[in-house]
Amino acid sequence: MNPAPLVALVGNPNAGKSALFNALTGARQKVGNYPGVTVERKSGRMTLADGRPVELVDLPGAYSLDPGSPDEAVTRDVVMGSQSHERLPSALIVVLDAGNLDNHLRFAFQLIALGLPVIVALNMIDMAERDGLKLDPEVLSRALGVPVVSTVAVRKRGLDELKAALSTVLGDGVIKVRPSADVPEDIVLLQRRARQLSMAATISETPVRRITHLIDTVVLHPVGGLLLLIALFFVIFQAVFAWSEAPIGWIEALFAQMQGGVTALLPEGFFRSLLVDGIIAGVGSVVVFLPQILILFFFILLLEASGYMARAAFLMDRLMASVGLNGRAFIPLLSSFACAIPGIMATRTIDDPKQRLTTILIAPLMTCSARLPVYSVIIGAFIPARDLGYGVGLQGLVWFALYLAGILGAMIVAFVFRHTIAKGANSGFLMEMPRYQMPHIKDVAIGLWQRAWVFLRRAGTIIMMVTVVLWLLLSFPKAPEGQSQVEYSIAGRIASGLEVIVRPIGFNHEMALAVIPAMAAREVAVSALATVYSIEATGDDAETEKSLGERLQGRWSLPTALAFLMWFVFAPQCLSTIAVIRRETNGWKWPIFALAYLFGLAYVAAGATFWGATALGL
Repeated sequence: MNPAPLVALVGNPNAGKSALFNALTGARQKVGNYPGVTVERKSGRMTLADGRPVELVDLPGAYSLDPGSPDEAVTRDVVMGSQSHERLPSALIVVLDAGNLDNHLRFAFQLIALGLPVIVALNMIDMAERDGLKLDPEVLSRALGVPVVSTVAVRKRGLDELKAALSTVLGDGVIKVRPSADVPEDIVLLQRRARQLSMAATISETPVRRITHLIDTVVLHPVGGLLLLIALFFVIFQAVFAWSEAPIGWIEALFAQMQGGVTALLPEGFFRSLLVDGIIAGVGSVVVFLPQILILFFFILLLEASGYMARAAFLMDRLMASVGLNGRAFIPLLSSFACAIPGIMATRTIDDPKQRLTTILIAPLMTCSARLPVYSVIIGAFIPARDLGYGVGLQGLVWFALYLAGILGAMIVAFVFRHTIAKGANSGFLMEMPRYQMPHIKDVAIGLWQRAWVFLRRAGTIIMMVTVVLWLLLSFPKAPEGQSQVEYSIAGRIASGLEVIVRPIGFNHEMALAVIPAMAAREVAVSALATVYSIEATGDDAETEKSLGERLQGRWSLPTALAFLMWFVFAPQCLSTIAVIRRETNGWKWPIFALAYLFGLAYVAAGATFWGATALGL
């Protein structure tokens, strides 16, 4: 006796497969696991209109035949007949969400191309019509070359038509494999084809849906979309410099008044120096850059809330595929622009262990907010505030170039790692596109407050603590008359030992001293420099009144300043990040490796910048 034909229900997650499976099989179901994996297998019996029994299996939701998880691997194996102890399905019922047709069609194209008998269940058609979307199943059927049946699984609408169509495609029960269709492997091309068919099958839709599709034709274009992404971030960095100038001046004036008030109130001595040269000079030199951080994250929060960031992730998949990653790595790397710690933790969503490890190792190369004070003070001191054109400033351009250097460096490192220590096959990336929407001002305000609070809390705890310790190390022992207090101090002597190593790449004594406490947090480098020069300036009123940028201009050459910037593009100067890498990789092997390769990269980049700039006569 021949077994009943096996029919598989396939589709994206949230397409309504389980509801359709329950409606077709009722209580005639059994649940188990697929052989060798802990993935649930739901199968049941249904009877066709002509009385024939059919075994129906509800496959796990998947986005692609290129699996990125055990669930997707099971779906791929079953529909392609490669699952052990599982026979090739006699037919597939491909379930599509009618309201999200352009995204769900991508997987349908791949399934139809296998050549098996296929019926498309255009599910949740009532929800689509409620949202003002009307579709023509006949247009879909002609374009796909398979029957298309409108269904509402939860209300058991369209089930009889679905069973009748299934009877027709099953025929005498012999599996009829059609010639494979030509399906583009490139996800962007696949998405474009799906969107074109979705628009062709649309009878009417609300203006909002039409506008969304029109915007996506530009935003998701492989060339135009990438140029738009670069242009957006270029404008953001220009705004960060242009808009922050006034509030930075206000904060600088406030801290200058605080220093003057404490100086006038307290007699010269230990406590006045601690407050003026240590706490106020050190912490104030970092807090002054809060406006730039808030402006940057204001734009990022707007882009996330509007629905653009998901499209940016999809767009970046092609670039990331060229270095062995996929779009799933984009969100963790984007999070690392705020801080590498949540970015590294966000890699838990990446199923492939080799891709996850690569993403963890390159996350510190993303320019986190802790680098902004360092970039700002150096760029403000050494890069002229010159306009290169309408709305384009040289300082903003340099800042953009530093971000770009970190991104390009990360991509090159990822490419090397994916071909050496983390070698493995690459996988595709498919995701749901959220609707465009106006950001809620309240949500943006809460996000900015949280970012400001995190920054100020760091300034009031870690940065202040490290600054006070550095001040103590710089203040003792007291230097004899005529000798430099900074060089004679404990910190100065430690820096003298490190200076031997970093002098070939253009670093001076003060820079060598600043990179040590910056291991606690990158922005401490700024407070360290401010504390050093504040102690050196004690007793010199003209020097005391100068800003940190003005003091740097008189002591550093341009090649030295550029080398310092490049050091901070690559150096892993945050012990918290290393601790998180250890936790996420369950050992010390990869954190030590990350420290070694990042410091090596920073040394080479800083040295090449210094030597190159010197050779050019800058």
